[in-house]
Amino acid sequence: MTRTVYVNGEYLPETEAKVSIFDRGFVMGDAVYEVTAVVGGKLLDFAGHEARLARSLNEIEIENPFAEGELLAIHRELLAKNELVDGGIYLQVTRGNPGDRDFVFPDPAVVKPTVVLYTQSRPGVLQSPTGINGIRVISVPEMRWHRRDIKTVQLLYPSMAKMMAKKAGVDDAWFVEDGFVTEGSSNNTYIVKDGAIITRPLSQDLLHGITRAALLRYANEAQIKIIERPFTIAEAQAADEAFLTSASAFVTPVIEVDGAAIGAGTPGPIAKRLREIYIDEALKAGI
Repeated sequence: MTRTVYVNGEYLPETEAKVSIFDRGFVMGDAVYEVTAVVGGKLLDFAGHEARLARSLNEIEIENPFAEGELLAIHRELLAKNELVDGGIYLQVTRGNPGDRDFVFPDPAVVKPTVVLYTQSRPGVLQSPTGINGIRVISVPEMRWHRRDIKTVQLLYPSMAKMMAKKAGVDDAWFVEDGFVTEGSSNNTYIVKDGAIITRPLSQDLLHGITRAALLRYANEAQIKIIERPFTIAEAQAADEAFLTSASAFVTPVIEVDGAAIGAGTPGPIAKRLREIYIDEALKAGI
């Protein structure tokens, strides 16, 4: 089945969608993105993703191309046109096509942003084996730029980190800087010790995860203690549990770090409970 995609105000078959070779997203990585999960035809945490998109655009001085309510309408139209049940909607906004390559930003009064959205189908995403059974990770040096709080499309090093993990025979990688874990290659990271969740506080060092924000809110409501501070790989290996969060992985247990089993080497009770709580609450609030 050919997907219907959205490009600059038009809904098109994916085979007819085109973006200029001079677009700054293509030649400069000058773009930001969001991915909104879809479960049972519902958009999860949409308001959070819309707000973070606006923040990312503002931080790199790209004009927000969406009028109030427009972005939600586009998402719903793509859901309907593609009959999407489980999966996600990818959104990318670039600084646009100035007609040639140049390091200097084009005049925003003349060059408007390029907007692209498309669906990705992942049937049965809630029954993902990794989400249920957990994953294994390795640590790699943190080598990304220092504005990781902006959700840009500059994903070369995270892609390389995922390939390092694949070559090592594991599932993912955690970045380490100055001895402490920053985050995963595409997710926020957590450990559990003596019943408390430990996770790095928000800063420019890591992405302000939408799933992270919702999960910590639900954990607080469940009266689970939360400690926001950096942690080391050694602390993770000595933890009772570990897990990660992202829009596409929800809450996923981590059962091994750098070859050392976490706890019993199986998903722990808090991670499993938080996954259940997050999915239940996110579906209730889904639109």
